[in-house]
Amino acid sequence: MNRRIRTTVCTLAAAGLALSLGACSEAEEKAVDAVDKVVNETYEVTYEVSGKSVEEIEFAAGEGSAANPKLEKESKPTLPWKKTVTLRGIMPPTVVPISTDLTGADLTCKVIYKGKVIKEASGEGVATGCIAVSPLGK
Repeated sequence: MNRRIRTTVCTLAAAGLALSLGACSEAEEKAVDAVDKVVNETYEVTYEVSGKSVEEIEFAAGEGSAANPKLEKESKPTLPWKKTVTLRGIMPPTVVPISTDLTGADLTCKVIYKGKVIKEASGEGVATGCIAVSPLGK
């Protein structure tokens, strides 16, 4: 009797494991499909920088990879400065004003997506720029 119960329990456990692995495989496929879709999708953001004493502005313009975006540079920009770029997938929108004023007190940077500010920094917070999370990754 015990042998029969053990065999039945083992058979049910093996069946349950097989079903759960199948479900994981299906979930994994769906996740991979979702990531592929997001990686190939593009979106537009607008960068804005205002203030004074900006020597250079570095910004992601869509080149490179999400993990290592290539930043473009604009030297001696006229302020207020505004630039619209097309990024793809989970690439983070990034704009970094580089100022001669070490406090950065009179600087503001913004990242705008579909008319809404998704990242903003002012004053000393501008020292690291404005780096947002891709709106497609949300």
